[in-house]
Amino acid sequence: MPVEVLIVLGSKTDSEVGKKAGSLLDEFGVEHEMVVASAHRTPDLLRDLIRNTPAKVFIAVAGLSAALPGTIAAHTTKPVIGVPVSGKLNLDAILSVSQMPP
Repeated sequence: MPVEVLIVLGSKTDSEVGKKAGSLLDEFGVEHEMVVASAHRTPDLLRDLIRNTPAKVFIAVAGLSAALPGTIAAHTTKPVIGVPVSGKLNLDAILSVSQMPP
């Protein structure tokens, strides 16, 4: 079956949150794939993933300023779900994701 959801992690340190999202998708039988691609460190890789995936939905998992959901949304018309990762400076991640336009 083709991938329906692409879970994009901003870094490997976001993998625990990504795994939780993947487990929930597994419970509902949703095909998914998880990749690491940074909006800042690997923008070309991220752009290529967005353009070439058969996924219908993106889940962007990132901390700090959480630029990842906005960057993905800038390259697609498909739905993007932003998931902030808590850490030392989690307030900025939460606020930046919550203020993203639909």
